[in-house]
Amino acid sequence: MAKSQKNIRNFTLAGALALSVAAISGVASPATSAPGHDGLWSVVIVTERGTCDRAYRYPVRISRGNVINAGDSPVTISGQVRDNGALTVVVSHGNQRATGSGRLSGANGAGTWSGGDCSGTWQAERRGA
Repeated sequence: MAKSQKNIRNFTLAGALALSVAAISGVASPATSAPGHDGLWSVVIVTERGTCDRAYRYPVRISRGNVINAGDSPVTISGQVRDNGALTVVVSHGNQRATGSGRLSGANGAGTWSGGDCSGTWQAERRGA
């Protein structure tokens, strides 16, 4: 794969991971999902290691504690938020995969992510219902 294609894929995965953003402590079951965190979130990811773009902003929706893609990027996002705000997320596109972990508190959140040769941090801000 050409370097530019690899960077584009890494950029897409990293951006999607944002909150899916992209895991702190286990997966929540439906009975323990966190509807209090439901809504649209804006996530900024920052690459601290690897060949991914330095920063990217990405929209993510949390619905009944489930984290899903709220943008038009062709990635699959799956994850869950627990009642205490801890979240797990996996972002995939083709055979590439990235994971994230962190915590939401009120209208903000933060955590870490990694995928391929890239890793970094993310910050989230609630944008609406």
